[in-house]
Amino acid sequence: MKYKDKITIIGLGYVGLPLAVEFAKKYHVVGFDINEERISELKSGTDKTLEVEDDHLKEVLVDDLSYDKGLFITSDIDDLSSSNIYVVTVPTPTDDLHKPILTPLVKASETVGSVLNEGDIVIYESTVYPGVTEDVCVPILEKVSGLRFNENFFAGYSPERINPGDKKHTVTKILKVTSGSTPEIAKKIDDLYKSVITAGTHLAPSIKVAEAAKVIENSQRDINIAFVNELSKIFRLLDIDTKAVLEAAGTKWNFIKFTPGLVGGHCIGVDPYYLAQKAIESGYNPEIILAGRKMNDSMGSYVAQETVKMMISNGATIKGANALVLGITFKENCPDIRNSRVIDIIREFETYHVNVDVYDPWASKEEVKHEYGLDLLTSKEQLGDNYDAVILAVSHKEFLELNIQELKSEIGVIFDVKSLLPKEQVDARL
Repeated sequence: MKYKDKITIIGLGYVGLPLAVEFAKKYHVVGFDINEERISELKSGTDKTLEVEDDHLKEVLVDDLSYDKGLFITSDIDDLSSSNIYVVTVPTPTDDLHKPILTPLVKASETVGSVLNEGDIVIYESTVYPGVTEDVCVPILEKVSGLRFNENFFAGYSPERINPGDKKHTVTKILKVTSGSTPEIAKKIDDLYKSVITAGTHLAPSIKVAEAAKVIENSQRDINIAFVNELSKIFRLLDIDTKAVLEAAGTKWNFIKFTPGLVGGHCIGVDPYYLAQKAIESGYNPEIILAGRKMNDSMGSYVAQETVKMMISNGATIKGANALVLGITFKENCPDIRNSRVIDIIREFETYHVNVDVYDPWASKEEVKHEYGLDLLTSKEQLGDNYDAVILAVSHKEFLELNIQELKSEIGVIFDVKSLLPKEQVDARL
């Protein structure tokens, strides 16, 4: 593919921004987002998600649209019309009943449809169930643009594989699945990604295959983690250390290594519900997928309940007791709080009228307040030294520097959810 193509990235979050920066090294790229605060932040050369280093962002930023390569950041739809390739990277969350919310995808499709021209290509990267691109998004593009699919414009799907906080497996180093609405367009889309993805690409035979491949990647991980979470519950009853069991079993060459824990984030904790919804609509009850989700969604309250039992055993008065939760992000060494299941531990403690402090040096105090209504502690100097329970929920590197023993009361207990600390230093771990 020649570098004359002009690309617009719709959505500049954890997925869209890293992709936009990589494309901008070779192409004319417009980065579009409706969040004015995010636009202002990125224009200043700062990415608060920490997915792109500030120096790398500043290297590709440009101030106007008269460029051969570079990244122009905007919230103005009028700036998108000169592009011929649109890549949609908006979030696809679920509601309180775990039903897929396609509103961001619908709105993004309406935006693209309003600037779509003859011959343009629209590529979706958002995680969806099989059929969303062609059955939901394409009709919107047709209606708004007045163009006909596969005659006047074309579509593709290339599922995102961003791993937030992972500085080893960055966007260019993860093999990319691609697809297109015609064989010719599929090849063009594959060549586009090949030009920036050093790990290579895999061209799927259809858009639906690519959509299905994405949604089962995280569903498979979810089910495997659910299995070891169930093992951790069983082994706790048997007074057996789960980590020791997994280490022993892991000596076999074909044992698949997973560890128990809280399953949150925007992918593993959400994607299985998209597949389950499509299965139910098609007349099939996905028992294993939903059982895995039920198990993993139960782990936060389980940790709190087991901690309360240990507190009672040690003589603590539960009502009015003080607990410290270390970590609120959904994973270690990352500021992403989306769908963090640590909140389940906190909410369960609140049902026992336990006072909870939450400390996380990575998370945004403002975002945590907005999302969860919590007053986050962001400095270790803010911590007390007489907690009846300390729960290490996220394995941030900073927590290794804490003397957790000094944070708890004389009868206090420590629950190490991530098995970060030596067994002898904690009262329980998954």
